[in-house]
Amino acid sequence: MSVFEQIIGYTFHDESLLQTALTHSSFANEMGGKLSFNERLEFLGDSVLGMITAEYLYKTHPEMPEGQLTKLRASLVCEKSLHKFAQSIKLGEFMNLGKGEVNTGGRQRPSILADAFESLIAAIYLDAGFEEAKKFVLGFISQAAIEEPDISDYKSALQEIVQKNHGEILEYFMVGESGPDHNKTFLVEVRLNSNVIGTGEGHSKKQAEQMAAKQALHLMGVKV
Repeated sequence: MSVFEQIIGYTFHDESLLQTALTHSSFANEMGGKLSFNERLEFLGDSVLGMITAEYLYKTHPEMPEGQLTKLRASLVCEKSLHKFAQSIKLGEFMNLGKGEVNTGGRQRPSILADAFESLIAAIYLDAGFEEAKKFVLGFISQAAIEEPDISDYKSALQEIVQKNHGEILEYFMVGESGPDHNKTFLVEVRLNSNVIGTGEGHSKKQAEQMAAKQALHLMGVKV
């Protein structure tokens, strides 16, 4: 399990929680039903994930109405997104699956991986508390949110305005970063003809650039 812990950037105090999170009911059944499997953890992880995502979107999109927030949260915690997150940490390779599931492609099946990802969130939550689970989740959610088409593309909007004046040069510069490798915060400046017109922070460089562009638009009097 040490290899997997290195991949996810978290070391468990209680290894049994990790083992349970990675154990599918098919494997437990083959072992005579004596092993714990991850369905109960999945139930808890779903709620923890929802809370972390809702808080993140509420704080990072203060102007977004409730309906859009709900839609965006749903897109970030759906099976398709969770499957993608699980694949990025090679979760399927470390799962305990029954022979039948293994033979029918269970290690790549979206429903199994999505459920296991939620179980892993719950395991971290039980092992170390909400803040540690939050750090883990934000490493995925913050990047996925900036890639979602529902989020306004402030950079493109700013570029369109600048292009109306020929000869103007718009550039983005990363001027700082902080935090651990799995949960960094980046600080970016957007400059027009070398003059700073906006700054922004984010858990990815793309997100920080978007926030800098948003501030620039706001200072220009553009409603965003």
